[in-house]
Amino acid sequence: MIGVIIGTNRKNSLSRKVGIYYQKLLESLGAESQIIDLADLPEDFAFSALYHKSGTNDAFNQFQTIVDTTEKFVFIVPEYNGSFPGVLKTFLDGLRYPDSFNYKKAALVGISSGVQGNAVGLGHLNDILSYMGTDVLGLRIKLGSIRSHFNGEDFTFEVYRNFLERQAKQLIEF
Repeated sequence: MIGVIIGTNRKNSLSRKVGIYYQKLLESLGAESQIIDLADLPEDFAFSALYHKSGTNDAFNQFQTIVDTTEKFVFIVPEYNGSFPGVLKTFLDGLRYPDSFNYKKAALVGISSGVQGNAVGLGHLNDILSYMGTDVLGLRIKLGSIRSHFNGEDFTFEVYRNFLERQAKQLIEF
């Protein structure tokens, strides 16, 4: 099972649509996956599930259980203010440390309206995941000018489709 983490809590986000595309891609390659959408996090989880309240929020604990039972992940990460959304960092901070992502595997996909495809944000996330003991796949996909190359269901730019398929295959074999 591969967890497809939607790295924003924005409802009906483009990130979610890219995540659904990735999930279908994994399915076409014979891999099972599930969407882990941060838009489904409890609204108050930053105050009700972290630090001294760790383990006390049943809704957040469901996310912890999914992470505990999943060995591979792909993060779909939009660019927010030159990095990645704060909700993704808060989500990672709320998970049990140090074992939640320790010895697990991850692939990173950045999306942005700009041309760099959230390269800087993926670098930040890579550092955090490495600190958490996660093996991060070397092929990080940076999908720049996303609105010009993705129609909400499919990529109109063949290069992006090819890179995503290549990464998905590597993640399955990783």
